[in-house]
Amino acid sequence: MIKKTNIEEKLLQVKEKRADPQKIIQEVYQILNDTSKTDLRIEKNLGNGKTHIENAFDFDQLETQRIYHIDQIKQICIDYRLRFLDSKYFKGDIPDEAISEIKNLENKHDLELQGYKIIAPSKMFKLKDKDDPLLFAPIGNDYYYLIHKWGNDLHPLRRIFAWPFKSIVNLTLIVLLGSYLLTLLVPSGLFSKGDSNAEFWIIFFFMFKSAASVIIFYGFALGKNFNPGIWNSKYFNT
Repeated sequence: MIKKTNIEEKLLQVKEKRADPQKIIQEVYQILNDTSKTDLRIEKNLGNGKTHIENAFDFDQLETQRIYHIDQIKQICIDYRLRFLDSKYFKGDIPDEAISEIKNLENKHDLELQGYKIIAPSKMFKLKDKDDPLLFAPIGNDYYYLIHKWGNDLHPLRRIFAWPFKSIVNLTLIVLLGSYLLTLLVPSGLFSKGDSNAEFWIIFFFMFKSAASVIIFYGFALGKNFNPGIWNSKYFNT
């Protein structure tokens, strides 16, 4: 019977013939040591969150679909009630895949990336969460380069839930609609013997005033603000 060939054994034999084991260990140690230093430097830059940085990318190697203007980022943050802040305010974990992508970009463009920014829900800048952060690096002239995205996608209805908080007009319309629907649920003639339009609109006004009072109290008590006012705010009470 002919013995089957073990490729791993053959590979080991070639290595033993052509390489010095001690030299290999030293080279691997040097690579791991350099990699560890690079990771520490990247993590330090992510934690610094320096502002007004322009990274000197090699424009011939940039992927167009990854370049975003600040206005586009602002619009997305407002639509979905997200924040776009320096990476130093991010309290979640930066995954290894993002670190690897940063190293790949630095090697490809021969630079040290700085000034990282992250798009994420507000709570991810205070507590860990599972929604999807996006890591950016500034290019200059209000343009940013998307480095990496991780985590899960946002809930498909998040944009709808965030719509009332885009402006005072949107919120007022939602309160009016909600008050109208609640008024329709009140049985006819509950507060009087007859059914009249006057009674309906009095109940509607009461519902609207009550709902508006609760929302105003909630907003002032917790220091909440509308989406355009928080998308790039680093303060908790906004």
